[in-house]
Amino acid sequence: MSEESEIQAEVEALRERFSDTKALYREVCALLFFRYGITPTASKLYQHVRKGSMSAPAEALAKFWEDLRGKARVEIDHPDLPDALKQAAGQAVSVMWAQATELAREELAVLRVEAHAEAQSAQACLQEALQRSAVLETQIQTAQTKVTELETRAQALAAELEQERRAHAASTARGEALSRQVDELKLEQSKSRQHFSAELDKGRAAIDEAASRAAEAERRALREIDRERTARTQVDKQLEQLRGKFAEVERDHHAKVLEANAAQTRLAADLESARASLTESARVNQLQGVELQQALQAVAQHKAEADTLRALVAQFQPQPRLARKKKPMDGH
Repeated sequence: MSEESEIQAEVEALRERFSDTKALYREVCALLFFRYGITPTASKLYQHVRKGSMSAPAEALAKFWEDLRGKARVEIDHPDLPDALKQAAGQAVSVMWAQATELAREELAVLRVEAHAEAQSAQACLQEALQRSAVLETQIQTAQTKVTELETRAQALAAELEQERRAHAASTARGEALSRQVDELKLEQSKSRQHFSAELDKGRAAIDEAASRAAEAERRALREIDRERTARTQVDKQLEQLRGKFAEVERDHHAKVLEANAAQTRLAADLESARASLTESARVNQLQGVELQQALQAVAQHKAEADTLRALVAQFQPQPRLARKKKPMDGH
């Protein structure tokens, strides 16, 4: 450890023992002079202690030398010392005292200059601090205004927050009620789902049974359709045969009608001829009457045959197709 470090450690120990600034500076003077042989100066004292104003170490140093001179005078006046030694010691102490006093005065002057410079610097700093304080005061006032606005806003927000809390409490109550309703609905849904599953199983069984019946009915319907197709084919064949017969009968009827018309024409001519000659010959008239009666009977017979043929044609003529009604399926 260096000498300066040791001195500083001793000073720190003295700082803990002496709270008074002057007493602390006197002790540090004695430490430097008697223990380390260093002539104390005001700047060196302030460098180690750094407490109080700049005049404190100078005053402490002057008091130290005054006390030291008083002690030296007492010791020099001791009756056991020779006069020459007393004078030499007194002169030495006087010289040291004068030198120390002059050095202390010079240090004090330097410290005063430094203190004045520091005072001016402190004054400038004070002015700058006052300016900053004025700016800060303005900023504080602005901030206080903003704080007032913020407090007003905070009160409004607090009122809104209270309303929101009340609304939240109401919403929470509604949410709890809705949650209970949801739980009840979930329970009902579970029951409904079970019931639906049971009904669905029944429905599936019924659908399977109905599908089976429908398949069976479809097979029966297909068989019926096949039978109907076979029957229709047979009917179509019979209809073709009847159409052929009808055409033949119609041709025969047409030929007979032509013959009947020709006969009727001839009979009409004969009738006129007979009427003309009625007065001439009764016998011829009677003969013609018999023939006329026979001709009329033949015409009536031909007419009956023609009506019979028309009835047969109408009977065997194909009817217009109507929408067939769907037969009801078994079991439905």
